[in-house]
Amino acid sequence: MFVSLSKQKDFEQVAKKGRSFFKKELGFKILKNSLKKNRYGIIINLKVDKRAVVRNKIRRQIKEIIRLNNENLKQGFDIMILTRESVKDLSYQEIERKLLVLFGNAGLFNF
Repeated sequence: MFVSLSKQKDFEQVAKKGRSFFKKELGFKILKNSLKKNRYGIIINLKVDKRAVVRNKIRRQIKEIIRLNNENLKQGFDIMILTRESVKDLSYQEIERKLLVLFGNAGLFNF
C-alpha cells in the first residue's frame, strides 16, 4: 500500500534531517517516523521535463515499484524520492533496478 507524505512540514523535516542515498538519475532521503508504516513522497522537478504527462508517467512508475516491493521493506520510515533530469531516459526496469539497489544500500530490505 502506498501512503503519501502529505504535509509540507513532513517534507521539510525529511529534507533537513534525512539520510541521503543517491545514484546518477535518482535518489532518496529517509527518516525514521513513529508510525508502523512507510510514507512516501515523490518529487519530480520541472527540469526533468516541462510536460506534466512525462513527469506523471515517471511518478506512476515509481509508485508501482514501491507498491510491488513494499512488503519486503522495513516499515516505519518517511522516504522522499528525488529524481534528476536523466531519469526520463530510463526504462521502467532500469528505474526499478536503481531504486531497489538504493533501498538495499539504505538497509531497508527485511531479509
